Amino acid sequence: MSDRAEINKEIHPHQRRHSYATHLLNNGAPIEIIQSLMGHEKSETTRLYAQLCGKLRKEYYQKYF
Repeated sequence: MSDRAEINKEIHPHQRRHSYATHLLNNGAPIEIIQSLMGHEKSETTRLYAQLCGKLRKEYYQKYF
């Protein structure tokens, strides 16, 4: 799949899952919907994506503003 996207590195399934969840979160999907789509039993597992996403946003904000 990375070949079709012209990405010159190996992409692992977990990286795709993380990108999928982060993309949904960044575009306003409710955490409960993401939890269901990801198949997570516990909301805490899904909330890790939100924490990472928030940290990344903060880093970008500090870097560019």
